[in-house]
Amino acid sequence: MRTLLRPALTLLGLFTLLTGLVYPLTITGLGQSLFPREANGSLVLVDGVAVGSELLGQVFDDPGYFWGRPSATSARPYDAAASSGSNLGPAHPALAEALATRVAHLRATSPEPLGPVPVDLVTSSASGLDPHVSPAAAFFQVGRVARARKLPEASVRQLVEAHVEPRTLGLFGEPRVHVLRLNLALDALVPPSGARP
Repeated sequence: MRTLLRPALTLLGLFTLLTGLVYPLTITGLGQSLFPREANGSLVLVDGVAVGSELLGQVFDDPGYFWGRPSATSARPYDAAASSGSNLGPAHPALAEALATRVAHLRATSPEPLGPVPVDLVTSSASGLDPHVSPAAAFFQVGRVARARKLPEASVRQLVEAHVEPRTLGLFGEPRVHVLRLNLALDALVPPSGARP
């Protein structure tokens, strides 16, 4: 028994040291030295103050801001600790009801009749944390934001056009708009009236 117990305890101690201490410290050190911004959360800073992350969406519900995708995280929207999709199938009645409610809300807040509501404004992403919307979703909101900020629609439309990000490396994904960055640029253009990003 002792001949089996000693090597087992030695290996347990060795692997605990390697995988519990050496490996995490090595990876943390490499991350901090090679990719410090990313390792610290890809934070978006305004005047040295963190206002969000490049990787996580935020709640914007004031009409003077562009809104992101709905979040599927349960207790609080965009809660990274509860990242998940809704897991409702396309024929599920709860999904149909949620979509109808979201479409009605978007139509009620739009200053004029628009075309179809972009799907990413009424459906959550797989993670429930997506910080981007499609260009169509951003352009759909131009009228509401312009009216709330008392700006010409053409100015707001130009701001959206300037914030459309292309496909990654010209190949991967789709063109997109980072909602937080767009709203910060909007605040720089015209300070909000009581709203904050």
